[in-house]
Amino acid sequence: MGTTMEWFHNNFRNTWKVLYGACSSGKRPANMSIRQFLNTGSEFAHHLTMHHTIEEQHIFPVLAQKMPAFKKELELLTQHKQIHNGLDKFEAYIDDCKAGKRDMRMDELKEIMDSFGTVLWAHLQDEVDQLSVDNMRKYWSLDEVRRLPM
Repeated sequence: MGTTMEWFHNNFRNTWKVLYGACSSGKRPANMSIRQFLNTGSEFAHHLTMHHTIEEQHIFPVLAQKMPAFKKELELLTQHKQIHNGLDKFEAYIDDCKAGKRDMRMDELKEIMDSFGTVLWAHLQDEVDQLSVDNMRKYWSLDEVRRLPM
């Protein structure tokens, strides 16, 4: 499970690096138009929201039966809430830029990303750690793991 989660999380990390790198340097990657950049931001927010929704509705409740880190109001769900406080602002900013309601300013987008980047990066690693083979063995048998919804 940890390997599967790592694959998903690496996609989020890679997209973050593209977006944040552009914000830090003040310019988009040479091969990316403003439309592509904004669409990349929209897709990042949408995919991360979908990923967290699936986890919260289908995976975490099952894992929480035996694993304290997945119980409501504990670390991983709290991290989701903290991430989405910033991610919602990020998505609104991107949407406003796409709609022509505001000009895209890399420094403004970077400030929004800074508001949730630390918790996002910690969360991406914390989930993988919780789902590692060594940690899963503490709570689940191999047969139980095979029946989990992942």
